[in-house]
Amino acid sequence: MGYISTFFSIAGGLGLFLYGMKVMSDGIQQIAGDRMQRVLGFMTGNRFTAVLTGFVVTALIQSSSATTVMVVSFVNAGLLTLTQSIGVIMGANIGTTVTAWIVSIVGFTFKISALALPAVGIGFVMMMIKWKRRDLGTVILGFGLLFVGLDFLTNSMPKLRPDAIEAISSLANRGYASTLLATGIGLVMTLIIHSSSASTAIMLTMAHQEMISYPFAAAMILGANIGTTLDAALASIGAKTAAKQAALVHILFNVIGTVWALIFLTPLLALVDLATPGAASGPGITTHLAMLHTIFNALNTLLFFPFVKPFAALVSFLIKEEEWVKEDKALRRRPYRFAYVSGAIQDAPELNIIRAEKEIRDMAGVASSMYAQVGSLLEALKNHDPGAREKAVETLLAQMQEKEIVADEMREELTRFLMECAGQPLNYRSEQNVSQLLRIVADLEDMTDSCYGTGLLLERSIKKNHLFKVKELEALSPYVNLVEDFLVFVQGQVGRNFSAEQSAYVKDLEKRIGKHRDKLRKRSRKRIEAGENVKTELLFIDLVRRIEKLGDYCYNISGAIAHIR
Repeated sequence: MGYISTFFSIAGGLGLFLYGMKVMSDGIQQIAGDRMQRVLGFMTGNRFTAVLTGFVVTALIQSSSATTVMVVSFVNAGLLTLTQSIGVIMGANIGTTVTAWIVSIVGFTFKISALALPAVGIGFVMMMIKWKRRDLGTVILGFGLLFVGLDFLTNSMPKLRPDAIEAISSLANRGYASTLLATGIGLVMTLIIHSSSASTAIMLTMAHQEMISYPFAAAMILGANIGTTLDAALASIGAKTAAKQAALVHILFNVIGTVWALIFLTPLLALVDLATPGAASGPGITTHLAMLHTIFNALNTLLFFPFVKPFAALVSFLIKEEEWVKEDKALRRRPYRFAYVSGAIQDAPELNIIRAEKEIRDMAGVASSMYAQVGSLLEALKNHDPGAREKAVETLLAQMQEKEIVADEMREELTRFLMECAGQPLNYRSEQNVSQLLRIVADLEDMTDSCYGTGLLLERSIKKNHLFKVKELEALSPYVNLVEDFLVFVQGQVGRNFSAEQSAYVKDLEKRIGKHRDKLRKRSRKRIEAGENVKTELLFIDLVRRIEKLGDYCYNISGAIAHIR
């Protein structure tokens, strides 16, 4: 019964530790959410800012796995290039060492319960009070729960200590085979727990309780460095080639780094001892292990840093670009898939809003291309050859139908993604942003429906022989161009803040579109009074109304974008 009780104490302590880490991470993201959403600007800079970004994001969300999954997702979406992703992954590996330092300095230097329980109480009260610092209460509560869990681990480990020391000692005295065994244990432990930060905390606790030796613990930490690559590999399954390449970057970077560190483990430990005050035994062992974690990842980054481009070339050679696969023979296209990993949303919901904005810009691009084809249809109507005119219209309508189906698929996938984001802890402003993005997605899909409907209207005018005169089509051209300018503007503004000048530009466009609409309707009514074909003129008025509706969608989307901060 003693072992069963100890096992559940350790499992409960580990659960509290992981939950506390998640709560603290959520709170930090809610506090820094607005700034974190703009972190992409740093990622797309040079390799120095990419490394810094990876470090800062991982230090905030307390998970290198979440950062690398996010990077794979961004590469898959085209937000990051493979070369840019390498720097972020390097920084993420350094950022993940922050947890080891927190646990080492706070967890074993002070009496944990003296900090943890008051933090839980204070954090909970701050969360319950409706004030602007509720997010800070979440951080404090998570901090307290994290160290309550660590306290359980620390108090439970001594119960296993005598038997564990005897068992591990028999494994630790086999030379280099023991080092490899320890690496394997660290790797498997991280795969099972699914968190290198949590497995490192367990290793620090075991070392502090003198259950494992300094070199054995060091090898276990290096093994955990390989185990943490699993999430990136899983995130790349079914993704584009670039995302698979980014996942391979993470795997190779960590595996190669661990291999050289194991080869030179003795001099590496000597360097750590030189850089860390105190002995690598007793209470000081946790500080030495935290320093090992940091120095190893920093050195690995320095070794790879000058070779980012050759490294990217190697990965591109190992995973080559896939050839186009015609999965849908009827439409001759690949069905739209918005690949994402739910775990990434749970670990970094604020940052995933950037991913959604990129996809929405792509959706706006689909709407823009469909509207351009409406313009092409109007040009085709000027063709005096009936056969050529009908063939051109048929081809353009088939293309528009294909794009309209893509837009339907995009709305479904993006709505599901944004609703999942909305279900995660977000600050108030980010919640409002998600709500506005859902509005934009709905309007864009309605816009594509309207574009296709306009195409069908023009097709009907040909089949019923209600053809518009060239003079009428030319009068329509400035009106069509105004809406096109509006749509191009909207596409470029998704994910960006509105300025006062841009708001004024939107209002001016809306006003000009309204004036052109009134002018065109007035001319059509005059033509009816003059004896022109009534059905043709009614079709023309309907066309004017449909184009105006597209302008209205642009105006609505602009309003939603203006509310995003």
